[in-house]
This record gives sequence, structure tokens and C-alpha cells, in this order.
Amino acid sequence: MDEIIRVMIVDDHPVVRNGISLFLETCPDIECVAQVDNGRKALSMCGEVQPDVVLMDVVMPDMDGVATTRALREAYPDIQVIALTSFENEESVPAMIDAGAISYLLKNVAVDEIADAIRRAYNGKGMLSPEASQALVRSVTKPRPLGYDLTDREREVLALIVKGLNNTEIGEKLYISTSTVKNHVSNILAKLDAVTRSEAAALAVQHKLVEME
Repeated sequence: MDEIIRVMIVDDHPVVRNGISLFLETCPDIECVAQVDNGRKALSMCGEVQPDVVLMDVVMPDMDGVATTRALREAYPDIQVIALTSFENEESVPAMIDAGAISYLLKNVAVDEIADAIRRAYNGKGMLSPEASQALVRSVTKPRPLGYDLTDREREVLALIVKGLNNTEIGEKLYISTSTVKNHVSNILAKLDAVTRSEAAALAVQHKLVEME
């Protein structure tokens, strides 16, 4: 007989955990070695039960699936994580993939698809539900918000521009040279596609790029 795939289920809903566990009992090549209801328990349990694959709920109290997946993959890089959620949250798809999940499925999938995803994950192959695939594509093609590439220092300079300070005053406030301030201002104008300081200030207020006191 082939190797048994050891699976841990992480979900804060007992009905979901028990339902998946009961189904996995019908799969001769898969064994549910643990069920836990939160991310912290999952992390502490991994070293004890040594699962090959973890079915991870995305939305959980205290420590969500993204944080748990990232911590788990850092501590146990050989364990594969399958995101399994009932929430069609577009932002969670790239977040879970970035955290290290190999697959992303919605809980409305057929149970045999979950088993197939487990087997694929065990062999290092991913699977995305159609909804997750579409969300991932949209997250890649979605235009980035104005000012996303501003550095922390440029945001500080921009905030002072909004307050009406000139380059000399900004330099004194931030303890940097006037020439350095000029460089920051040039970068800010370029990144915001603004022609003047006043236009940059107006965009900063309109798009809430800086905190207003």
C-alpha cells in the first residue's frame, strides 16, 4: 500500500472539522491525525502529530489563517497548506498564497475534490477553485492605489508639504539638508504624477496619503 498522507484540519467550526474528518476516513490513503479549532493550537500541534498536509480555514478568531499559514510554513517548510474557506474574499486569496498555501478551495467544493487537493498537495502540486483563480487574476491586474510606492520618508515630506512648509522648513523639521528635501520632493511629484507642490498636496488630501492632524 502507498504511504498514508497525514492530514490536520484547522477550523473553528466543529461541524466542518467533523464532516471533513468523517469523509477522510473513507479514503484509504489519507488519515486525519488531528483536528484543532485555532491557529495557535495548530502550530503547537504540528510538531507532535507531524502532518503532511494541513487544511486551513482562512477566517478564524485570534490568529487567522494567513498568519497561521505563514508561521507554520516558516517553522515546518515540508508541511503543505490548503486554504479551505467559505468566504469568497478576494483579498484573502493572494494573501494566503503569499503566506505559503499551495491550494485555495471554497468549502462548497465536492468532498472528493478535497481529497484530490490533499493528494496533489502531498506531491507538491497546487489547486485553485475557479473563484480563487479569478480573484488571483484580478488581484494581479488591479491597478495599484496612488502613492503605493511612496517611502516612509517621502510620506513625511508630503505631510509637511500639505501643511505649507517650504524646503528649508521641511529640512529643519526632519533634520535633513535642503538638497535632500528637494530630491524627496522630486520623487514625490514623479510618483504622484503631479506638476506642482500644491497639486501633490491636493492629491495627498484627496487620496488620504498622509495622516491629517
